[in-house]
Formats: sequence, C-alpha cells, structure tokens
Amino acid sequence: MTTAVAAPFRFFSLQVVRTRRLGPSLARVTLAGPDLSAFRSDGLDQSLSLFLPHPGQAEPAVPVELGDGWWQGWRELPEDVRAVMRSYTLRALRRDDEGHTAEIDVDFVLHGVEPGSGIQPGPAARWAADAAPGDRVLVLGPAVADNRAIRFRPPGDTDLVVIWGDETAVPAACAVVESLPAGTRARVWLEVPHAEDVQHLDTAADAEVTWLVRDADGGGPGASLAALRAAQLSPAEHPYVWLAGESGCVKQLRRHFVGERGVDRRRVTFVGYWRRGLTEEQLREQA
Repeated sequence: MTTAVAAPFRFFSLQVVRTRRLGPSLARVTLAGPDLSAFRSDGLDQSLSLFLPHPGQAEPAVPVELGDGWWQGWRELPEDVRAVMRSYTLRALRRDDEGHTAEIDVDFVLHGVEPGSGIQPGPAARWAADAAPGDRVLVLGPAVADNRAIRFRPPGDTDLVVIWGDETAVPAACAVVESLPAGTRARVWLEVPHAEDVQHLDTAADAEVTWLVRDADGGGPGASLAALRAAQLSPAEHPYVWLAGESGCVKQLRRHFVGERGVDRRRVTFVGYWRRGLTEEQLREQA
C-alpha cells in the first residue's frame, strides 16, 4: 500500500533482495519492489526515512492509510508496535530498461554489532545485520528527483570541492564523489573505525581521497580537525565544503573552515547525522 505524504515525498513498500558486508562496520542492503517505479532521485546525498519492523513482526507498523495523518497515527501506536524510524542516505540506485528505478542500495553502520565492540547495538544495526531476502520495509522517499532532501549543492563557480564525513556519512560522501564530473577538483576525508571499512571509489573527478582509520591512527574529532587544518587547499578562490557526520565534530570542522580559513558560510553545507550519546528518538524530541 502506498500513499502520497507531502509532495515530493511518498511511501514506498519494499523488500530486501540481497545484503553484503562491506567491512566490519558497514553492511549494504539492496531493496526493490514495484513501488520503486515511482522513485525519483538525482542521488548525491539523498536523505531517506526507513521504517523497520520489530523482531517478530512481518512488516513495519505505519498507518499509511491515514494519508497526511500518518505521523500522528504512528506516534500514537505503542512503542513496541510502531515501526522503528531511522534516517539514512541513498548509496546508489539502478534503473531498468525503461528508465524506472529498479533497486536502491542503503548502507548501514553496524555500531555495536562488531565482535568485542562493547557498544549496545541499536535496532537499525541489529535489523541490518540479520536482514534477509524477503524482509519488508517502508521507505519515505522522493517522487521528484530534485528535492529538498538533497543537501550537496555546490555553486556554479566552485573550483574546489571539500568533503568530510564519518562512517555514517560515508555512503553519501561516496555517492557524491562518484558523481563528480571530469575536471572537478576535490579533496575528501572519510573517517571509519577499521582499515577493512575502507572502500575503493571510481570517479571521473580529480579527487584526492584520504581515509582516516580510528583503530590504526587514533582518529576521531581531534584527528579529523588536525588533518584538515594541515591540508593545503590552494589554489582555490571559490571552494565549496560539505561536512556530515557526528554533530559535534561537524560543528568543529565548520568553525575551522568559516572562522580559520575564511570560507563564506553560504558555501559550507553541514549536516549532523547523529549526536554522541543520543538516540534518534531523543534527537527528535529535542528538535
């Protein structure tokens, strides 16, 4: 069942078709279903809302039949019944011969699932670690390709693209880098927990990609800030900066580019995907 929500977004009823481990901290889940023929996106850092079932449920509980009232109806369901809602970014989409979206990939960070992590895994990480073909999900996503849930928008005069992201932003950052056209200069820093999480990127751009591995070099907010402070970014008169990941680190890096490097704040896109010590439910309560 599908319903319009708030154009250009709508619900898509999908199923898992396959899964793949990308490293100790990352898993890729590929979703498909007839609904995807209406899915429209230009990719990049496209944001999605995923609704996942609780263990033992055949499908996520979301009252889509209420139309625009689905949100209030979902909130009123018992906490152990209503679907788990989490925000993710689109990693990739593939189209059929007629140009319709046939499959989408969503990459999940497996915080707490890795052996010996000492962290309590969240419901989305647990779901992704155990996902199997046929499992059902709901996705609130775009029905219009150019939509407000795409944040990566470099001005036309950009002569250098600068990107930083932690593991939660790696899917979006990789999608962006792979989309950059030939002739684009880019400097990219991607922070991951383990060396096995490093991925190979294919891009036509003139991109220098640096992976910051926490278990090898003690990476994290301090290491990321030090690495970017030490970077030589010239020549660049009109840089565009995209920062995404843990909100505290994102704020530090934004202050560096705007306050220390003098980058016009209008040319810096910054997105806090998560906040240390808080669940997504707690973040929504504070919004």
